[in-house]
Amino acid sequence: MSQSTHNRAAELHNLAAHAHAIAAESHNKADHPTAHELSREAHEHSQNAFKYSEQLAEETEKSAKK
Repeated sequence: MSQSTHNRAAELHNLAAHAHAIAAESHNKADHPTAHELSREAHEHSQNAFKYSEQLAEETEKSAKK
């Protein structure tokens, strides 16, 4: 795997973490509708990061078996 591939995975995970932090901040400000929407977006980012990392792991495993 190239370093840029791993950097992309890290970028996706960081994006999810940032979105979760922003959602928590909105919730703490009692802006519940915005917090709910931001939480939904954060969840999507987390799912995308997980899927991408899972795909990388599968590709790495296949490469190691060769």
